[in-house]
Amino acid sequence: MSYPTPDDVQTGEALPPWSERDQSGRRAMLTEILAQVSMEAMQGDTLETVLKRIVDCVARRLPVAIVSIILLNDERSHFVQEVWSGRIDLALPGGMPWPVSIGVAGRCARSGVPQLVGDVGADPDYVPGNREVKSEYLVPIRHRERLHGVLNLESTHADFFTAEVCATFDAVALQIAGAIHLARVVRELELANRKLEQLSMSDGLTGIANRRCFDECLAREWQRHAQSGESLALLLVDVDCFKALNDTRGHVFGDECLRELARLCAEVAESRQAQAARYGGEEFVLLLPGCSLHDAQQCGERLCRSIEALAIGHPASAVADHVTVSIGASAAFPEAALAPQILIAAADHALYAAKASGRNGVVAQPYA
Repeated sequence: MSYPTPDDVQTGEALPPWSERDQSGRRAMLTEILAQVSMEAMQGDTLETVLKRIVDCVARRLPVAIVSIILLNDERSHFVQEVWSGRIDLALPGGMPWPVSIGVAGRCARSGVPQLVGDVGADPDYVPGNREVKSEYLVPIRHRERLHGVLNLESTHADFFTAEVCATFDAVALQIAGAIHLARVVRELELANRKLEQLSMSDGLTGIANRRCFDECLAREWQRHAQSGESLALLLVDVDCFKALNDTRGHVFGDECLRELARLCAEVAESRQAQAARYGGEEFVLLLPGCSLHDAQQCGERLCRSIEALAIGHPASAVADHVTVSIGASAAFPEAALAPQILIAAADHALYAAKASGRNGVVAQPYA
């Protein structure tokens, strides 16, 4: 029986079909395919791209009607993704996801061993996907103890899957497993690095942005506002008599107070598409993009009143019987040649003036 191969079409050369090659020629071809699959496993930016290159390579070089890689979920209970290549359409048993209790692929996943079906019509688990298919070979895709999925190959000929061909596909499945494992390791490292980056930008006590995150945000917004010509404002918030609060009610209570104030600052920032951060100790900062000095002062006044409304008891305060804050507001029209720290310096001077004038209030000051 003659098996046409795509090599004949691609090269235009009269290459012998699979059945006319001698054993040495077939072995050489299978070795070449393994080498090419190994190379394809190193190509592509995403796992799906890598898997697609592999199935395309096998479908292009060998007379198989369908080559597919069917991936399992982490629980190994359902197939959730299929990457395939071939010259015929193949219907899935109910679409994705589908349970491993169905089909020969499911049997392969459950048993963890290859499944050779020489006559699909005689196999009770075979789910017909195309009437042209006569035989099927499925291999578990496993890296160490982890089963990632199944390599599925279907042929329109009953005698294609010889022992030598099956051994080649066993090796292909191992290479696919290695590619999947490597891709998942890379993805897990990227997620871990992203989490570490997020942690490095967050304040450990309050959960809002920390000083490092704020400094980067200020530099970015300063340059952006220098280009747009908009005003950039800043609120520097300091808890009044905070040392006395810690001394009288304890550091645990003081920490909880800071968390509550951070939550309120974050809510105000979110409503204005701004950035709230813990600036250090009992100080918080709000960066207000596109905001004038007048609007920043009003925002600070509302924040003062909201913090008063929390009514957090402060028996040692010289200002009130509850926690209050002093706020310095500043605003500027940024210039690329100027350092953004001038905005912080102006807010710091304004904060000093707010404390000097009795605390529990807001003083606004443009940069000079």
